[in-house]
Amino acid sequence: MSGSSLLRETRQPGPDPWSETNVITFRRIIVKCRVMVLIAGVALMMPVVARAQVAGSTLLGVTYGELRDMTLGWSAKRQILGHPVYNDVDERIGAVEDIIVTTDKSVSYAIINAGGFLAVAKHNVAIPVSQFRLNGEKLVLPGATKDALKATPAFEYAN
Repeated sequence: MSGSSLLRETRQPGPDPWSETNVITFRRIIVKCRVMVLIAGVALMMPVVARAQVAGSTLLGVTYGELRDMTLGWSAKRQILGHPVYNDVDERIGAVEDIIVTTDKSVSYAIINAGGFLAVAKHNVAIPVSQFRLNGEKLVLPGATKDALKATPAFEYAN
């Protein structure tokens, strides 16, 4: 007997390792392994994502409730700063230059420029925000006149 005929005779016929059933089973195992690796990767990243929002022990950003309140509030840049201020007889008496936020985080004063023509000569005055009224889209300072604001002592920043 030759060597090649001996191999043919000793080889037992068995199931084909590349049968359709075996290939499908192998593919399922690979898909399960990929899913497990993906889940493990996400699980390992979760603590990093949660810690990314914390510096020390202080939460950065806002909570959902605060975000909802913010969307209902005003934007100082878009809706207040630079906008004209009128009196109750609809005369333009100045423009909002700045707002002052106190140490307790409340807006206390608006700085109004009651300067000359086209606001070239600045004369800033501090007016408590409680004195303002909103009439439609206009900021109104009832009872004020341009002359009265010019007679008010000028506001100067401490720093």
